Amino acid sequence: MCGGIGALLGMLLANHKTRSRKFKFVAAIGLIITLIPVIHIVHGLTLSKIIRYVEIEFSSENWPPESDGYRIAFMSDMHAITDEDMRKVATELNGRDLDLLLSGGDFLMEDDHYIGTVREIAQINTTDGIFGVEGNHDDYKKLFRAQNEYGIKPLDNSGTLIREGFYLAGVHDMYNRNPDIEEAVANANPNDFVLLLSHSPDLSMKQPTDGIDLILSGHTHAGQITFFGYPFYLLYGSLPITDYGTHFAYGFARSADDVPVFTTSGIGTFSNIPRIFTRPEVVIFTMYTIEGVD
Repeated sequence: MCGGIGALLGMLLANHKTRSRKFKFVAAIGLIITLIPVIHIVHGLTLSKIIRYVEIEFSSENWPPESDGYRIAFMSDMHAITDEDMRKVATELNGRDLDLLLSGGDFLMEDDHYIGTVREIAQINTTDGIFGVEGNHDDYKKLFRAQNEYGIKPLDNSGTLIREGFYLAGVHDMYNRNPDIEEAVANANPNDFVLLLSHSPDLSMKQPTDGIDLILSGHTHAGQITFFGYPFYLLYGSLPITDYGTHFAYGFARSADDVPVFTTSGIGTFSNIPRIFTRPEVVIFTMYTIEGVD
């Protein structure tokens, strides 16, 4: 009799422990599911608004050795960035000894917002100037007029020799005009290091890029809204982000001709959509010959 009661109590206790473990497991899963959107919202309201400055050393056998240590800042997709925030960026970059500043396009054209952004960018000090291309959201005529007024040089399917052995080129936006890489680099010498600005990285898969050493692009915003940094490209299926999936989501990739393409996450946001786990950034490249890097 006692043995039977003991066995029954043991079964009830075991069932209670099993139910308790199941409850804890379900509660833990529920907590995780609840925390994921909370973490993303908090990130979107805090860190995703703080601009980071990414330092990258880039080496190439074609880079002129006498220009080792040359510093190039690259920003893109300014969109709705405020004049105050752009002024803070200018202050930060003025303390970083830049030789060249490049803009990848996409300003906010409504209400002439872009004029203030261009004006603040023009306050950034460099040795060899500031150059830029248009993006798919830009009225290129208005943008180029403002850039010229403030001393920023637009690249309009054109290029220029920045210094001996270093040629800079830039092309039209591929969604609104007729980019022509061949035309843009036509005046480069065979031994020059050639850097190409193209707002969309997709162009590097659609036109020949042989003879180019580095391509800088923006446009993708690194997905803008991501799941812990992994792009939700399904959210952008109806928009002209990229034809190549996550190939050009962010960072270094390769063109159809195996040329390195760097796609930045950009510095602003599109419309009022927040960034989530995609920090805004300015990228600063320090250039070396392959032999120049320790």
